[in-house]
Amino acid sequence: MEKMKKFEELNISPELKRALKDELGHSEMFPIQLEAIPKILKGKDIIGQAQTGTGKTLAFAIPIVEKVDASKKEVQAIIITPTRELAIQVNNEIKKLSRHKKLNVLCVYGGVSIERQADILHDGVHIVVGTPGRIIDQIERGNLKLNHVKILVLDEADRMLDMGFIDDIRTILHSTPKSRQTLLFSATMPEAILNLAKDYMHNHEVIKVSEDKLTVEGINQLYCMVDYRRKIDAVKYILNHERIKSVIIFCNTKVSVDRLVGVLKRIGFKADAIHGNFSQMRRNKVLTGFRNGKFNILVATDVAARGLDIKGVSHVINYNIPRDPKDYVHRIGRTGRAGKWGTAISLVTDRDMEFFKNIEWYIDMKIKEMKCELGEYKGRKEKPEEKHRPHRGMRGRESYSGGRRNFSKYATGNY
Repeated sequence: MEKMKKFEELNISPELKRALKDELGHSEMFPIQLEAIPKILKGKDIIGQAQTGTGKTLAFAIPIVEKVDASKKEVQAIIITPTRELAIQVNNEIKKLSRHKKLNVLCVYGGVSIERQADILHDGVHIVVGTPGRIIDQIERGNLKLNHVKILVLDEADRMLDMGFIDDIRTILHSTPKSRQTLLFSATMPEAILNLAKDYMHNHEVIKVSEDKLTVEGINQLYCMVDYRRKIDAVKYILNHERIKSVIIFCNTKVSVDRLVGVLKRIGFKADAIHGNFSQMRRNKVLTGFRNGKFNILVATDVAARGLDIKGVSHVINYNIPRDPKDYVHRIGRTGRAGKWGTAISLVTDRDMEFFKNIEWYIDMKIKEMKCELGEYKGRKEKPEEKHRPHRGMRGRESYSGGRRNFSKYATGNY
């Protein structure tokens, strides 16, 4: 029997079908949705493994909206996410889906008023989406009661385990009824996730979509070998020679993000930054500007590698090669989303080669090389004979003089 391929073929309410068509503009299902939705609607516990950008949010959001009873003002579903950005994205999707069913959905995360969230919870909420820490805060304060939860979702479960949330997750799971339906979605499937499933799921089924490939086929993956001193030049070359609609440039550190976005702005590019030091209000402002086309270059740390559903990102540039191959998968997943094509370009130096080879091994493919014609380097040349200067920690305690180490006046108190 041929499987259904369109949302309208699902056994769901007219209100939900209307929302899918009018609010989200979706008609045909992606593979993870095709496999997971019918099983979840039947009450099955599942582990869904799929690459980022393949529509897994709707795979659990549609059954949740269908199963929640709007007449009962109690929390009936909870979705746990590793980051605020992902929580906000999932919350927005569920609100669109539930528009015609009059469900109350609340996003619970840190960085905003906990009292405001508590007031909304007391008024009655059907679905809660949030991060582990703030969810536990609201549980411990008595504001969030999970004794009526029918469905619990762990979204980006591998990321939550990487971030050390395992104890928080177990605490939340213990606060819900054992009879609940548990759904776990993850791009990768480490042993810790399988152990979690064994402890908390009931006769679960594993759904793997394109398990032989960790990255989406619609992403053209390239790398450019560069001297570490010429990475800025390589970024400028790519921005000037690629047909870029919008691009996210990933750095490994906050300092690198701030430095790169400063350089890009000085040379005339429209760019802005986002990283973990930003307040939630500032993050939202930056993301809104990027989505609305106020600027088309977003420079970010891995805080933007997951949970940002930004349409139309044509390119991803890895300014720094991530040390964990999983981060590479999630970074490049910001482009080539929902069946569209995208390009991911990684800048590789000699120092990065070991990490880059690990990525190729992990994704089981050879990444094609592209040539960045940067011309002759005219910057400061290294001088091997240059004498060592004291590192930052020695400033104020030692002075440098002809290779001898002499204590300065600051070290002896003579000032």
